[in-house]
Amino acid sequence: MTTKAPHGSPLVEDFPMRRVCPFAPPPRYAELRARTPIARITLPNGHTAWLLTRHADVRAALGHPRVSSDPTHPGFPEGQMAEGDAEERRAPLLIERDPPQHGRHRRMLIPEFTVRRVDALRPHLQQTADRLLDDMLHEGPPADLVSAFALPLSSLTICHLLGVPYADHAFFEAQARAALSSPPAEAEAAFAAVSAYLDGLVTEKERQPTDDMISRLIVEHLRTGALTHAELVGAATLLLMAGHETTANMISLGVVTLLAHPDQLAQLRADWTLTAGTVEEMLRYHSIGDAGAVRVAVDDIEIGGQHIRAGDGIIPLVASANRDPLAFERPEDLDIHRRGRHHLGFGHGIHQCLGQNLARAEIAIAYRTLFERLPTLRLDAPWTRSPSSTRPRSSASTPSPSPGELPRPAR
Repeated sequence: MTTKAPHGSPLVEDFPMRRVCPFAPPPRYAELRARTPIARITLPNGHTAWLLTRHADVRAALGHPRVSSDPTHPGFPEGQMAEGDAEERRAPLLIERDPPQHGRHRRMLIPEFTVRRVDALRPHLQQTADRLLDDMLHEGPPADLVSAFALPLSSLTICHLLGVPYADHAFFEAQARAALSSPPAEAEAAFAAVSAYLDGLVTEKERQPTDDMISRLIVEHLRTGALTHAELVGAATLLLMAGHETTANMISLGVVTLLAHPDQLAQLRADWTLTAGTVEEMLRYHSIGDAGAVRVAVDDIEIGGQHIRAGDGIIPLVASANRDPLAFERPEDLDIHRRGRHHLGFGHGIHQCLGQNLARAEIAIAYRTLFERLPTLRLDAPWTRSPSSTRPRSSASTPSPSPGELPRPAR
């Protein structure tokens, strides 16, 4: 439904929008890109914000120096935090900080996610993927791709990196699902539960550091006073919860998508040098984050020719941007040969995903391991998901390995 907004532009009243196909953004995104690429929308709480659907505008908003991600800023689209007094809220997360505090904290974390550090993790990632696949094959078909492979691969990896006991994975995986798919108050409660758990773990590592990321941050930054205990807990909570759920989703989605495109899967199997390009195309094609990068203008600005006032909320739609025909040729088609990395699957600007190098490595290793060792991999059940969800989602598919799976290849 569209009416007239106070600012004079069309007011879109059906947000969030319904998906028709589980593999594609809502059709309304394409309509808005063509007719009203920057539109006023009514949020479920009755407030209004600007909805951006074109690649150039989404990119501009995510990288604009006068656009804030601070949820306490006046005008920030509500619903991202639980209600309550500011004094009762948790310390702001890295993704909620603006410069200069954001840059100071991000610089402390960058060394843990460099290409060099991730390359050193690749043998561990491969060993983990092979072991999980061995276990999955031992159980026999059908196998749940998410619970048997994608989710444990991502969880084991982030636990290994942070120094979190994997024995507690059921707890933080459940809380992560709640944080990503529940109403704001419940999502904040789930986040608080993981924060409390990590508060205890950080305290323990303060007394006895080990060889992991949390311990290194304690030794290098907490003990020097550059980082507070609460800030470290917040960083660890964000990395733990975001560091496994979204990557597991992309692994599952990519496998299902390639099985639905057998011609491209055959090309990948014939030439594994296409793996990196396949990962990039999946990041563009599925855009896990979608409407998660909520912002607010701190000054009067202009984006795409539209005047946006200070205090106006902004919702850049990454999924729409990554299907923009002005930015991508044949954007609705899956093309593992597509050139360029200008998709916004990892965001853009100062809040671009810190762990993108690690995520790329995990996804690439997962795809090759599954499709190289399981040449007869197929879906045992149809793909299903809620058509109205705009949050990151998990595959419910069940690939069934057939007899004659291949042993671990020498790499």
